[in-house]
Amino acid sequence: QVQLVESGGGLVQAGGSLRLSCVASGFPFSDYVMGWFRHSPGKELEFVASIRTSGETTYASDSVKGRFTISRDNARNTVYLQMDSLKPEDTAVYYCTASGGLWASDSASAYEYWGQGTQVTASS
Repeated sequence: QVQLVESGGGLVQAGGSLRLSCVASGFPFSDYVMGWFRHSPGKELEFVASIRTSGETTYASDSVKGRFTISRDNARNTVYLQMDSLKPEDTAVYYCTASGGLWASDSASAYEYWGQGTQVTASS
């Protein structure tokens, strides 16, 4: 049974930091591209960041580039999202995702496994 379990969300003041974690099970984690997406009310689902299997190549959306960092620990089946300099517009439910494809896509349709999501709120 595939599981992606996110943790680390919460309420933080603008300018603060949070670190999201996602523990995966039920599939060969080290063979999968991992990603983070987010969704806030009234907006479309948005790509945040992705990381290829070895962890050497990462991608981030322009809206978070320079503030958010994605990383992974294949020995622990875990992917992380370090979020610094948070802004109120970063407020959303953040989803951990996994893709068996070759490329670290920014398209939600490329990811076949999704977590339940964790709420991140950055207050002004």
